[in-house]
Amino acid sequence: MNAEVHALAEFYSTPLGRVAERMIGARIAYLWPDGGRRDVLGLGWAAPYMGLWSGHGRRILLTPHGPAPGAAWAEDARLPLPDTSLDRILLVHGLETSEAASGLLRECWRVLRDDGQLLVVVPNRLGGWAHFDHTPFGQGRPYSRGQVTRLLEQRLFRVTRREAALFVPPFPWRMLLGGAGIWDRTGRRLVRRLAGVMLIEAGKDQLAAIPGAGQSLRRRVVAPLPSNYARNV
Repeated sequence: MNAEVHALAEFYSTPLGRVAERMIGARIAYLWPDGGRRDVLGLGWAAPYMGLWSGHGRRILLTPHGPAPGAAWAEDARLPLPDTSLDRILLVHGLETSEAASGLLRECWRVLRDDGQLLVVVPNRLGGWAHFDHTPFGQGRPYSRGQVTRLLEQRLFRVTRREAALFVPPFPWRMLLGGAGIWDRTGRRLVRRLAGVMLIEAGKDQLAAIPGAGQSLRRRVVAPLPSNYARNV
């Protein structure tokens, strides 16, 4: 594993990382309870969350962070997958560190089926986790809700649902971690905008992909002649 992959794997093996995995995983499972029946791509560093579902759907792991156990390496803007081949894409630790975010989302649009869904897990710039670099959520560029929405819309996605997680402060103190569930439940009810991460679900916006107000084209239409045409000439 390269240094970045090693750092991600090491974080998720710590008490703080296990709490983050549990809190975020609970919201992913809430949004996609039927993931076991779907063909799901885990993109970025989604390995900790792909075990949420069991079923007959395919599971694929791709990461731009370098070779990693169970995951193939892929460029951000060139996914080695055919068009319209997936039901779901779970993008974690990917958008905020990508040097080609627009290209990455364009590729997600390409490989998703027409009724497919993308779930982006991204650090919230208003939350505390984005401001401490001892976790992966403090790396790269954090986003506001409006920024993520605009970026998705520019790449022909339509936001369908939003969730929030990680309201517990990002410190490995046993007293805090023991009450992480209470922090999350209280935070979602009272201060959702201060979550450590945002979960943004989006579908392909088929109407946006159709050009509007375009110049009409004159087409020649060939229709069959009526059966009595020859007799009337």
